[in-house]
Amino acid sequence: MNLPRLLATACCLALLPLAVASPSHASGGPAAPDRPLRQLAADDHLRIGTAVDVSALTDDTDYRRLTGSEFSTVTPENVMKWESLEPRQGEYDWAAADRLVDFAHRHGQKVRGHVLVWHNQLPSWLTAGDLDAGRLRAALHRHITDTVRHFKGRIWQWDVVNEAFNEDGTLRDSIWLRTLGPGYIADAFRWAHEADPHALLFYNDYNTEWTGPKSDAVYDLVRSLRAAGVPVDGVGFQGHLSIRYDLPTGMADNFARFDRLGLATAVTEADVRMPVPADSGRLATQAEGYRRLLDACLRTRRCISFTVWGFTDRYSWVPDTFPGEGAANLFDEDYRPKPAYRALQSELAGRARSEAAG
Repeated sequence: MNLPRLLATACCLALLPLAVASPSHASGGPAAPDRPLRQLAADDHLRIGTAVDVSALTDDTDYRRLTGSEFSTVTPENVMKWESLEPRQGEYDWAAADRLVDFAHRHGQKVRGHVLVWHNQLPSWLTAGDLDAGRLRAALHRHITDTVRHFKGRIWQWDVVNEAFNEDGTLRDSIWLRTLGPGYIADAFRWAHEADPHALLFYNDYNTEWTGPKSDAVYDLVRSLRAAGVPVDGVGFQGHLSIRYDLPTGMADNFARFDRLGLATAVTEADVRMPVPADSGRLATQAEGYRRLLDACLRTRRCISFTVWGFTDRYSWVPDTFPGEGAANLFDEDYRPKPAYRALQSELAGRARSEAAG
């Protein structure tokens, strides 16, 4: 991994005006901060990003404004997943994903591509097709090649393989493992690299921010892949936390061991959910969770980006997935910044990346 090249991509951010317009909702909220997160992150040679709901980006002026002003990278929430791109075999629909990439280009943002190989959100023609190993491997090869080539030169990082492990460190029982065996992981990285040699290629997973069986398994995987010459460039730690559990510690040490392999690292999907309704104590604990995730990244020399999984509670995925929980994002439903936003702002403004990390 060429560290100067990685840091150079992170440094060259298109800076926006210092004042960010406040949202125009009748409920009224405090003015947005003087310096957007993307400017503060640039001071630490870091890119800060958000996952994007493309429908909200099209329809909601305030959402669109803050997406463009606060963040220097964007990740598609759903529109680059296989079921969205190819709902019918051989018929691609690139329109929504292209709109997001075009938006990013206009706003001086880089794009994290999400996701090439996952066990979820697959088209029904694939999962119900009873494909044998040869045909499934060919379908996966074609999907990776077609997708990466379509966006070639416009994607900074790809989540190539997503969530391949169980909590105990064993490989997940997925259509890919059952039919193709564990070699599908190395194949996916090789095919993605062939399609775009300049994109950074990541393995991405959750509950790997701290040491344990799952994180150890990811570490062993990427170490063995790199030893075999497989083009793995980085590891993404999703960062989905809940204040119902103890906030994790030791994340910087865990990130550092991947750093020592010569890998880039990134926080890729950060949010911190809580039982609702929110109160001041819960919001303070949430803020500390976000701060710890960012601190681990800033302490890690090759941590090149920090992405939140959506920035406003208005469009959060959490309530539908975790009944009774929510309020997981940096801004509330009326786009008012929460203590978690202020914690990231303060962390970025008050310190520089440690040169001794790693």
